[in-house]
Amino acid sequence: MIAICGTGMGSLAGMLKASGYQITGSDEHIYPPMSSVLQDQGIECRKGFSDKNIDSNVELVIIGNAVSKNNPEVQAVLARNIPYLSFPQALSQFFLSDKTPVVISGTHGKTTTSSLAAWVLETGGLNPGFMIGGFVKNFNRNYQLGKGPYFVVEGDEYDSAFFDKGPKFLHYRPYYGVLTSIEFDHGDIYKSLEQIQSAFLKFVRLIPPEGLLLASGEDSNIRKILRDLACRVETYGIGRGFQWCAEKVRPSKTKEGLKFDVYYQGNFFETFESPLMGQHNIRNSLAVIGLAHHLQISKPDIQKGLQSFKGVKRRQEIVGEIQNILIMDDFAHHPTAIRETLQAVKLRYPERRLWAIFEPRSATSRRNFFQKEFSRCFDIAEKVVISAPPGMEKIPLEERLDSTLLVKEISQGGPSAVLCQNAEEIVSRIVPEVRPGDLICVMSSGGFDGIHQKLLRALNPHP
Repeated sequence: MIAICGTGMGSLAGMLKASGYQITGSDEHIYPPMSSVLQDQGIECRKGFSDKNIDSNVELVIIGNAVSKNNPEVQAVLARNIPYLSFPQALSQFFLSDKTPVVISGTHGKTTTSSLAAWVLETGGLNPGFMIGGFVKNFNRNYQLGKGPYFVVEGDEYDSAFFDKGPKFLHYRPYYGVLTSIEFDHGDIYKSLEQIQSAFLKFVRLIPPEGLLLASGEDSNIRKILRDLACRVETYGIGRGFQWCAEKVRPSKTKEGLKFDVYYQGNFFETFESPLMGQHNIRNSLAVIGLAHHLQISKPDIQKGLQSFKGVKRRQEIVGEIQNILIMDDFAHHPTAIRETLQAVKLRYPERRLWAIFEPRSATSRRNFFQKEFSRCFDIAEKVVISAPPGMEKIPLEERLDSTLLVKEISQGGPSAVLCQNAEEIVSRIVPEVRPGDLICVMSSGGFDGIHQKLLRALNPHP
């Protein structure tokens, strides 16, 4: 497996090993947690890429989308005519062919929705297989082989490999599908919103006539691709007008989440309670409730699954508390995701002063596609810190996000914002200003140089 340490590749390695295959792999950057996970499973991982890593007994090579055709191992595979697959092709061939795939797709919310779906199916006694792009706390991992008939997979719209530039989800044979949202993203491979809609249209057209698509009825970009589909389609949303509706959304008695009434095709279905914050998570829950109902999971089991869901690592995750100051970690990197995350946090912790610390790290967020949108998505926070985007030298000058302009525009009519060069500068800058009762929400699609632990150490008066 070339580039074995990616979240998906490393998990696939574990699944193949558990299925009885002998696995070796290599990667340029080998570090925890994935390096530890592979080591614990007895999977050999070689540092760096070399044609010597392609042993004479290799029968199949799985090539991650992080490497190009010029990779020395890829060159060795091509020269020796060894069979190879992309990550999604391998997942499909080895684990989806004899299961009923449940594929969760969308620009936002697919990791949380996939994780919740897997847990509700588990609670309902279906023991699903799953492969998800985040660490699911209820399972303490992000994959499971599963003995049941269903396999839940997070359907990513990003490309598959250098030899397959189509989206990963086109390989996943969806029978049941969920479509949470469509927005412009991944500006490095999609040139317009229309291109992304076209990719999702190909995905939903894969669902057979006897299959089912649950789609957000509130999303106008989704509504445009729902016409003339062969499969059954059910929409969901907050308020009336959809097959699955959530109404009377209110704080649960414990204040740890939300309570809401669900209606199906105009009739009262059941009342549910979820520990998840924010209206976007009500929508994610609705999709799972609809899916679970069609899989014949009982209402009490659906309720139990929703209530006992512990969430996903790096999704509104409290990573520490020092002197009544909460440090939260979140994966948000798109303007819509940032805005919804901050709104959800404010709804859950209205009395706390909210700090938003954002590192533009993804291929799209480092570009100027969302220059204007980023300037207003932080408005609900009281304090905003923008970290200088890393690796800007790889992006053409005319495409780069202007961080200095961004900070200026956030501060005009919004919260006060500052620009810092790195995690160390952010910590030294904000620690003197932070006070008890504050909540610091750190948003990045990467590790952000361990900023969470650096904040906790700096804030701890008794190290």
